[in-house]
Amino acid sequence: MGKDYSLILEAVLKLAKQVGEFQLQHWDTIKRNQVEDKGLNQLVSFVDQQSELQLIEGCKELVPESHFVAEEFHSAAIDLRENTWIIDPLDGTTNFLHGLPVFSISIALWQGDELKLGVVHCPAMNETFWATKGGGAFLNGKAISVSDTPNLKFSLIATGFPYYEFGKMESFSLLLQKFMQGTQGIRRMGSAAIDLAYTATGRFDGFYEMDLAPWDVAAGCLIVQEAGGKVCDFYGGNDYLFGKRIIAGNSEMFEEFSDMVMKNLN
Repeated sequence: MGKDYSLILEAVLKLAKQVGEFQLQHWDTIKRNQVEDKGLNQLVSFVDQQSELQLIEGCKELVPESHFVAEEFHSAAIDLRENTWIIDPLDGTTNFLHGLPVFSISIALWQGDELKLGVVHCPAMNETFWATKGGGAFLNGKAISVSDTPNLKFSLIATGFPYYEFGKMESFSLLLQKFMQGTQGIRRMGSAAIDLAYTATGRFDGFYEMDLAPWDVAAGCLIVQEAGGKVCDFYGGNDYLFGKRIIAGNSEMFEEFSDMVMKNLN
């Protein structure tokens, strides 16, 4: 990545932790009447909105002429231009509002034609995952890598349940049943950024989900890849940022895992 990216990374880590402290201040105090409904099962609070404003202002100072793809204030036409920050200020809002500690801040930087930097900060668990392109992946300063689990039989798989697009519920449920019977278990954390970070550090062996946005997965995808894992869409391609379908996992069982998902959900 080079020296310049190292300096940017250091500043982004500091910014993420500052915003995380703000979120923790309001974690146990926010009330239901302070929450908006963006749509079916899509909640947003002033904490989401203020967190995003803080992140945008902070990132603007780090990289001149930045563009932003962010959850609460994105435009209808989403594209990736030079120096684009991809931000989810609070991934796991529902968990946050119910007092669960499984929520995160996700920040990624796109430059040229690829992701260069990714940070996933989990304020309530005091864990920060990050990666830089070509620089490896880390958790709280310690290098991490995906698991070496060789096959599905010995794996722990993560997923997310569909929130509002229920057309594939039957297929999704059948695939869940197959994974329940053919793995060591299924977990649903409620934050795709955390699912990906946990896959990067080997806590999960694989992760798949539908109906996701770029800000849900950008930082986590880079962290998985820099930790030695693989990422693809539901067709085996690279449209996992905008294609709303993602599969991630370790290299040992990725073919078996991704084949299972693609055969059942396409």
